[in-house]
Amino acid sequence: MYGVTKVAGERLSDYYVHRFGLDVRGLRYPGIISSETPPGGGTTDYAVEIFYEAIKHGRYTCFVRDDTRLPMMYIPDCLNATTQLMEADGSKLRHHSDFNVTAMSFSVGELAAEIRTHLPEFEIAYKPDFRQEIADCWPRSIDDSAAREEWGWKPKFGLAEMTKDMLEKVSAKHRQGVL
Repeated sequence: MYGVTKVAGERLSDYYVHRFGLDVRGLRYPGIISSETPPGGGTTDYAVEIFYEAIKHGRYTCFVRDDTRLPMMYIPDCLNATTQLMEADGSKLRHHSDFNVTAMSFSVGELAAEIRTHLPEFEIAYKPDFRQEIADCWPRSIDDSAAREEWGWKPKFGLAEMTKDMLEKVSAKHRQGVL
């Protein structure tokens, strides 16, 4: 139902753009990684949970396979994309309510390897659950060429930069006793 209502909202927005000239703009995000919001059990939440567990326990048991690759974006890029679209020259936009944005796609194994560059003792195990089936039907990458062409979207964070920043932020929260 989520996907159906999302597409219906996008189509309704496009109608208002073309019928009434209303300035409507919308983004489709990939999995969002943030140190501010604890993981809540969603399919992409392994990409946040892994950092909390790496800092707190030095190990993590992941609920999807090591080769599971999904599109992701670090929260500073998410906020930047949102701001950039809102500030874009509307006369140059061909799309309005359905811009895809993304920053990176990586497998869980690649994320774990990047964490190990900072925490060499980090261990990971895999115990896929029902979320593996969900992840298996999602795209491995997202085409955000319209956003790049129409308003100059370009992410600032790749896997290495995001991992370093997440480890610093989650470590600081752990030292403060927030975790």
